[in-house]
Amino acid sequence: ILMVDEKGKNMKCLTFFLMLPETVKNRSKKSSKKGNSTSSSNSKLPPVCYEIITLKTKKKKKMAADIFPRKKPANTNTTAVQQYHQQNLNNNNTIPAPNWQGLYPTIRERNAVMFNNDLMADVHFVVGPPGGTQRLPGHKYVLAVGSSVFHAMFYGELAEDKDEIRIPDVEPAAFLAMLKYIYCDEIDLAADTVLATLYAAKKYIVPHLARACVNFLETSLSAKNACVLLSQSCLFEEPDLTQRCWEVIDAQAELALKSEGFCDIDFQTLESILRRETLNAKEIVVFEAALNWAEVECQRQELTATIENKRKVLGKALYLIRIPTMALDDFANGAAQSGILTLNETNDIFLWYTAAKKPELQFVSKPRKGLVPQRCHRFQSCAYRSNQWRYRGRCDSIQFAVDKRVFIAGFGLYGSSCGSAEYSAKIELKRQGVILGQNLSKYFSDGSSNTFPVWFEYPVQIEPDTFYTASVILDGNELSYFGQEGMTEVQCGKVTVQFQCSSDSTNGTGVQGGQIPELIFYA
Repeated sequence: ILMVDEKGKNMKCLTFFLMLPETVKNRSKKSSKKGNSTSSSNSKLPPVCYEIITLKTKKKKKMAADIFPRKKPANTNTTAVQQYHQQNLNNNNTIPAPNWQGLYPTIRERNAVMFNNDLMADVHFVVGPPGGTQRLPGHKYVLAVGSSVFHAMFYGELAEDKDEIRIPDVEPAAFLAMLKYIYCDEIDLAADTVLATLYAAKKYIVPHLARACVNFLETSLSAKNACVLLSQSCLFEEPDLTQRCWEVIDAQAELALKSEGFCDIDFQTLESILRRETLNAKEIVVFEAALNWAEVECQRQELTATIENKRKVLGKALYLIRIPTMALDDFANGAAQSGILTLNETNDIFLWYTAAKKPELQFVSKPRKGLVPQRCHRFQSCAYRSNQWRYRGRCDSIQFAVDKRVFIAGFGLYGSSCGSAEYSAKIELKRQGVILGQNLSKYFSDGSSNTFPVWFEYPVQIEPDTFYTASVILDGNELSYFGQEGMTEVQCGKVTVQFQCSSDSTNGTGVQGGQIPELIFYA
């Protein structure tokens, strides 16, 4: 209810003024009793109570950031703004010019000026290990708003009033990255500091920054860093990242085991990898990787890298290597001559290979299951004609994209349509013109319309929602089968594969028909 006069003053927008009928009637009677001589045009009713109905709109209340979108300041202030940003990065501790607040229209931008700035700082952090420390300014209120740990540190029941706080277990670059997120609401991650930033985000309970770090790591995950990230993901208790690491290690096991990062893992991670049932690698590669790890571990423990010390640091993990499952040549020319096995162990394993009555071994003797490859077949039928398919060194190519990360292990190819024949195949996988994997090999076809697998040396990691080019150049019997009734989209298990024509194809292969009928992959 609002008091207004009859002229409608003090009215507000989007309102209806409704005078109650009884009120108007009663006031008219009272005014007529006071005097009938007064002209109606000159009479003034006293202020009347009106009932106001306000129309509620769905229009969202605008914040300062909406009214003043982020943009470059005027030319006259550009230099000053750049100076403040540079000051934040370099920590020059320069006091801003008067009315610096006027350069920034939103609270977010004004708050960002305080990042790594001594202005109004009421706490300082000495960050980093001894000999590599950096002194960084902070503002308790801003930090407490961004982190429950800082809130407890500065405003909790056990808060200590310290002007300087030492943090030896966090790298300065990682701590700055966390502060930048808290002050500026910006996430600035780099490959060489993301793990340290994740540690800082976990320590000070900044969950959104931690999630961004994990996403960054998942995106940059490869066989080269999968083992190290596996170790760190277990330390940081990130099960999703752990699962992603295992997917890469299983599918690209030999690349992961041969990477430098494998030697940097801790003993518990080494054991978990050696126990892995789905590890897709030859056992001799696993054995050699374990010896390489043992040599580096000796250096970490300041031991001479002798055979005795290597066996000592491996401990019981040595028996997780499934030496009896190696090919006999691999054992005889590799593990048996490495010196890491005792004479009795070597003799018993040789007997395991040759004797009818096999001795008991401490080593696991059951082969790993590895991964079962999946096949995506893109044609509904195949055929052959007396004048097709001719190769003559020309390229058959097709483009494809997937909706989940997979690892292409090879292609399924057609063979001869007029009896058994041997083919030479050069297969290639590219992304935006960059070769990711290639191999030159031979395969034998039996004259049937079946497909025959041709493998890459190592499985190639394929990211989702990006088109890749699969190519093959065949040399052999020119009369071969070819696919027809091709599909643009194929559902293969939980993976959807899309196909489109490639400009690299110079021998007639396309979506509707041609060669490269199958993609062989791990998912």
